[in-house]
Amino acid sequence: MPFKRLIKSIDIGRAAESQAEKFARAQGFTIVERNFRCKGGEIDLIARHGEHLVFIEVRHRSSDKFGSAAESITQKKQQRIILAANIYLQKKGLTNMPCRFDVIVGNLKSNTGFQWIPDAFSCW
Repeated sequence: MPFKRLIKSIDIGRAAESQAEKFARAQGFTIVERNFRCKGGEIDLIARHGEHLVFIEVRHRSSDKFGSAAESITQKKQQRIILAANIYLQKKGLTNMPCRFDVIVGNLKSNTGFQWIPDAFSCW
């Protein structure tokens, strides 16, 4: 991928995450962390919703040419998110906190907005 396209892709990803964060807040979520990174994984948004800690993966597509945004979250990607979530919970001393994995998908070029997929996958 040429450097300029990579930068544009990163900028679009950040814009999608910012819009998804606003969307999550509007749904009553309290964002506690954004872009948590650790060895082996990353979590786009971490939020509280009721008694749950919610690990949110944000996916954006400009077209469905290579599949939908939701389809791009492979089993391997899910495993990396789960690994990062476990590390986060251990670091914060929250291993007994109920949690779930949600996905927010969207297309910044369309007016369809975002779609929330609660409990999109599980670590069990």
